[in-house]
Amino acid sequence: QLQLVESGGGLVQPGGSLRLSCAASGFSLHNYVVGWFRQAPGKEREGVSCMISTNTNYADSVKGRFTIHRDNAKNTVYLQMNSLKPEDTGVYYCAAEWWTDTDICAAFTRPGRYGYWGQGTQVTVSS
Repeated sequence: QLQLVESGGGLVQPGGSLRLSCAASGFSLHNYVVGWFRQAPGKEREGVSCMISTNTNYADSVKGRFTIHRDNAKNTVYLQMNSLKPEDTGVYYCAAEWWTDTDICAAFTRPGRYGYWGQGTQVTVSS
């Protein structure tokens, strides 16, 4: 099976940190574009971060606070979230799509570009 399983969400105080995990089974993430998205209530799903091989990018709203990284041994991609703000609240999803050598993260900011999705994990930033 091709599956992404997310974990690590929860309730955190403003200024706190969380690390989200996206564990893949049935395929190797290093051959795929991996994206993190979030969706707040009543809002569209927005791109948070993207990883293609060793290249990454981030939404302006999270630059300097969030970091995407991969543990190849565990076939898992992480999103380290620091200095969390209430506006970071939402359901966070990881997604993956087959990567070719001409792909760039700028072309993978929309949810529709991804074929594989995790189930989502809730992140709530609140006092």
